[in-house]
Amino acid sequence: MTLPLASPPAFPRRRPHPLRGPVLSPLVLAAVMAAAPLSPRAEEPAGVDFTKLSLEELMDVEVTSVSKRRQRLADAAAAIFVIGQEDIRRSGATSVPELLRMVPGVEVARIDANKWAVSIRGFNGRFSGKLQVLIDGRSVYSPLFSGVFWDAQDVVLEDVDRIEVIRGPGATVWGANAVNGVINIITKSAKDTQGALLSGGAGTREFGFGTARYGGKAGDRLAYRGYLKSFTVGDSPVASGDDGADATHQLRTGFRIDADPTRRDLLTLSADLYKQDYGSTAVTQPLITPPFSTTFDDRAKASGGNVLGRWTRTFSETSSAALQGYYDRFEKSEQGLGVTVDIADLDFQHEFEAFARNHVVWGLGYRYTRSSVDDSVFARLDPNHRIDNVFSAFVQDEIALIKDELRLTLGSKFEQNDTTGLEIQPTARILWSPTQTQSVWASVSRAVRVPSLGEEDAELTVDVIPPSDPFTPPIEVAFMGNPGADAEELLAFELGYRAQPIDRLSFDIAGFYNQYDNLAGAVMGTPFFAPSPAPRVVVPIRQTSIENAETWGVEVAADWEALSWWRLKAAYTFLDFDVPAPAPTHGMSPKHQASLRSLMDLGHGWEFDLWPRYVDNLFGQSIESYFDLDARLGWRPTNAIEFSLVGQNLLDSRRKEGVSELLPVTPTQAARAAYGKITLRF
Repeated sequence: MTLPLASPPAFPRRRPHPLRGPVLSPLVLAAVMAAAPLSPRAEEPAGVDFTKLSLEELMDVEVTSVSKRRQRLADAAAAIFVIGQEDIRRSGATSVPELLRMVPGVEVARIDANKWAVSIRGFNGRFSGKLQVLIDGRSVYSPLFSGVFWDAQDVVLEDVDRIEVIRGPGATVWGANAVNGVINIITKSAKDTQGALLSGGAGTREFGFGTARYGGKAGDRLAYRGYLKSFTVGDSPVASGDDGADATHQLRTGFRIDADPTRRDLLTLSADLYKQDYGSTAVTQPLITPPFSTTFDDRAKASGGNVLGRWTRTFSETSSAALQGYYDRFEKSEQGLGVTVDIADLDFQHEFEAFARNHVVWGLGYRYTRSSVDDSVFARLDPNHRIDNVFSAFVQDEIALIKDELRLTLGSKFEQNDTTGLEIQPTARILWSPTQTQSVWASVSRAVRVPSLGEEDAELTVDVIPPSDPFTPPIEVAFMGNPGADAEELLAFELGYRAQPIDRLSFDIAGFYNQYDNLAGAVMGTPFFAPSPAPRVVVPIRQTSIENAETWGVEVAADWEALSWWRLKAAYTFLDFDVPAPAPTHGMSPKHQASLRSLMDLGHGWEFDLWPRYVDNLFGQSIESYFDLDARLGWRPTNAIEFSLVGQNLLDSRRKEGVSELLPVTPTQAARAAYGKITLRF
């Protein structure tokens, strides 16, 4: 880990070499591809092809994120959206945040080339903390702010089976922080990724990216795969049009093993390692001593790894149990602030049919978190070393009131944490399916968000006002955490309707009304004099709780097979809120969003896809509304090889989408870009 600096250095602004570091050069990959013999049995893209399914088959797709068990999408009493492998391949996206733009209710804003703001149903920001994100059942939220560092959550997109997105509370099964939604990234079994895959490309902003992956078998009952992935993204423009200093480079590697030693047992073992260096543009840090502020381009580092093991045993068609454990380590050094977080997690769950009409899922869990923070010149944590424990249990019962027509689900999560004590998060959901092509569902749920380490223990210098004369001390404006902060609470009401009125059209509509209590905000406290480490007057901004905040909205998704070779997928979101002014993020979410994906199969392996989008203004950040358009032209002459050319942000030369709260980073702008990509399977 990089040690914290005594004072911020003035880094010169520079553009990194496009292929600095061990990036897999697209030219090298192309040479390997050209030399590699093609097998007539080239690997087919594994996973469900959601773009090729009929609408009836689409409703039969199994999901697991609503109740931690497999169930048909049509039977889920929740607002759920599934991004499949073909959606990923044809989107032209190169990262998970970009993919999430297609989901109604999800807000995505690019802050710079390596920082993102992602949330569901409001309160967006780089440090938004009301969203639970999992990769193969491993939570990737950071206890530093109860949110996600999206730049560190990279995966091999070709190995993703699907991304399940739940809008609304998922705390009954996933626990605290699953307040406004759950994003579950599920990768393919090693059995579905046999053979070799080489993929690489380059473009105007994506300077170089590449993936090498190989999967094989050891006998009939064990399959494995390993991968190496790297990318380099160049600097983005600032408002003046000049390049910023936000270039990023990452190298990642890992493996997965799947085995079924008996007909009843499944074993999974996986691990990942990554290392990243990235930039921040024109960071302005306040200082309590002369010159009282400094501005510099920061180069930061992050690294980490994880190992996960899972055992699943099937007792019968209606009963199974699973035991999962993982260890995750995360290190980050940004703006002189060094952070190390170690997480160990153990989870057990069991599902069975208690009676003919009751399907029960229950489980137990334990999580150990050790955090260490090296203070910087503008940020301090007291204590800066901390250990936290969470014990949990959940139970959920799905009751068939009328077989295949009316289902009632009742359940609750019980969590004991070291911060706010015992938290109970119940839910009640009901689903009515009067016909095979339509269903109505409703729910009421309670969820909580536990205060993060930063909200409890941090002291952050926000601004310093220089003295007016030599005999007057400077004035420091400082955010100060609240060790006695209560958990944020949500009471959510939801109503949804799914229907397939004709063979070629289906749609899904969901409405919600959320009531928040103890919502985190900040108010100015009474100034006081602080003699050390330098004499100054401190104006504290202290965390407080806001009562009776409300949000409400409507989300619509539609899928229309206009012609046998042309499919349209539309999404629309309306969001409104009544949040008192002390809340720091109530103006950081758009009121209206719209998306329309056009997927055309032109024959002879040619594909042409268009993706126009609209995002409303963000009045809290003085960001204007915008229209956007991505386009992709693809050609697959055989199952073994694929070429694609992608254009992104085609309607604007550049635009600002979001800002970084708390940490003073100058945002860069999303610029018009293009890249080419080659993928080879053998």
